[in-house]
Amino acid sequence: MKEIIVAGGCFWGVEEYYRRLKGIMKTSAGYIDGATMAPSYQEVCRGSGHAEAVWLQYDESVIGLEKILDHFLRIVDPTQKHRQGPDIGIQYRSGVYCYSQSDLERTIAYFQGRQPDFSRPIQTEVKLATPFYPAEAYHQEYLVKNPGGYCHVALHKAKKEELKEEYHDQNPS
Repeated sequence: MKEIIVAGGCFWGVEEYYRRLKGIMKTSAGYIDGATMAPSYQEVCRGSGHAEAVWLQYDESVIGLEKILDHFLRIVDPTQKHRQGPDIGIQYRSGVYCYSQSDLERTIAYFQGRQPDFSRPIQTEVKLATPFYPAEAYHQEYLVKNPGGYCHVALHKAKKEELKEEYHDQNPS
């Protein structure tokens, strides 16, 4: 199994989008790349510098790094700085945090290759992972617990064949 962390605004929708994909084995909403250890949601909202992010464990034989990044660009506007959708602030920045130098280099090359697809510069930060702190229990799988909850992510952007079987009826494309 491999791991990567993605940040794309409010973590509720990002987690739910990836959780539905074939090859994603585990997810966890949390915080990364800030100044303090083990921040609370309130501390993140008050400016600890952390990004709301989602840790992904994935089976590379089913979904590779580039495919994870392709999905990222389906649900995130990488040209926005410190915001996604209506959410504004440093905690809503977009980022990809890698656990190996090889994955870091591949991710940097991926975004460099995709830059021509955008009229503005890509603002997504790409770094080696710093400590990831799981968010409070009520944030984990939030949209499963609260089906009508807030979500800026278009969950329907995954194709039926990319989804785990239990989600086929929810994404008829």
